[in-house]
Amino acid sequence: MADLTRRQFLGGSAAVMALFAGLRTPSVIGAQPRGNGPPILLTNLRLFDGSGAPLRDDVSIRVDAGRIQEILPAQAETGEVERIDCGGRVVMPGLIDAHWHATLAAITQTAAMTADPGYVHLVAAQEAERTLLRGFTSVRDVGGPSFALKRAIDEGIVHGPRIFPAGAMISQTSGHGDFRMRHEIPRGTTTPLSPGELMGVSAIADGEAEVLRRTREQLMLGASQIKLMAGGGVASSYDPLDSTQFSEREMRAAVEAADDWGTYATAHVYTPRGIQRAISAGVKCIEHGQLADEDSVRMMADEGTWWSLQPFLQDEDANVYPDAERRESQRQVAEGTLRAYEMAQRFAIKTAWGTDILFSPQNTPSQGRQLAKLTRFYAPLDVLAMATGSNAELLALSGPRNPYPGQLGRLVPGALADLLVVDGDPNASLDFLDDPERNLRLIMKDGRIYKDSL
Repeated sequence: MADLTRRQFLGGSAAVMALFAGLRTPSVIGAQPRGNGPPILLTNLRLFDGSGAPLRDDVSIRVDAGRIQEILPAQAETGEVERIDCGGRVVMPGLIDAHWHATLAAITQTAAMTADPGYVHLVAAQEAERTLLRGFTSVRDVGGPSFALKRAIDEGIVHGPRIFPAGAMISQTSGHGDFRMRHEIPRGTTTPLSPGELMGVSAIADGEAEVLRRTREQLMLGASQIKLMAGGGVASSYDPLDSTQFSEREMRAAVEAADDWGTYATAHVYTPRGIQRAISAGVKCIEHGQLADEDSVRMMADEGTWWSLQPFLQDEDANVYPDAERRESQRQVAEGTLRAYEMAQRFAIKTAWGTDILFSPQNTPSQGRQLAKLTRFYAPLDVLAMATGSNAELLALSGPRNPYPGQLGRLVPGALADLLVVDGDPNASLDFLDDPERNLRLIMKDGRIYKDSL
């Protein structure tokens, strides 16, 4: 109490709250980001605009009122501005992770299901700032209770990326989102919801009516898209990797409810059968899908379905499983990853990139490195275009449920001013993303500067 009184005397309520914000870890960003002054002019730079086009020299970027106002010739007259000399470095759009779990990435599964909810959300708030400082100015959250975190970020209470929230993952009983313990089975008509459901991690639904109810609940809470569990997974407690989940009628109930709200449903699924069932039900995006065959990929192409892929390669960043069954599932997915990227390019599928780091606090620092791995399959500028302009097109499928109206992922006049100034040459390599503390020299979101080490 004496320390609280001293802090309140010296710095007011903000100093008191600093005790609790960030779990006693000092914020790198500082008290307030810059951005309320005159227009900002970034000069002496090389521009990557998020389209995949070659870098441009001899231009400047004028930012005002949270948006890119103009892309100017380097010597153009600009009036009164705050000039930032980028030292010949590359300026690029802020990165977008299209498969992120903002509340669940940096905490173990045991802690997420057993700790006080306040603790879970404090850990998530700390990780949100770290996510922003890794250069990710937007994330598409595809499962978890991120509504409160999104609100706190949007209101400036904590720092973090823009969040496109899905809310609870909607899963059938025994599906990939069923985190209950064996002693909680069977569920009766008056049985209370499980801790994971009460927390908002998942919503268990069986039958069209329950799926419809749970979908509408997430939309009520503010979901920008709906996440369905349409097949098994590697880390699952119950569902085999090859299992197919939800009937087409059940999934269609969620798809139609989302469509009535002006948005879409996306589906976790790996197998050809599950992929084809999800697409037939009207799902607009396949999450994972590493076991796809040519018929299911051709169906994606014919229907214009997005493919949200992750570089699951069973490498140093992969989860470690103690049992042979999950290690074998992991091996199958890693082999499928190589085929998936080849087929995605051969069939010209609209491909998104994300990490899907879940319940793995040790892996969240690898977020940028996971993007750099894609240079194994694509040219570096094509990878950057996927994680900026292309991922932004996927976010825009939310239509009127888009919580951030305006263009993301591109540095063009009128776009939202989310950008990075980096040390590195993306024509040659994206390895600079593996060390964001050193190589991301300036981070701007919504026209406000959260880091400046130029």
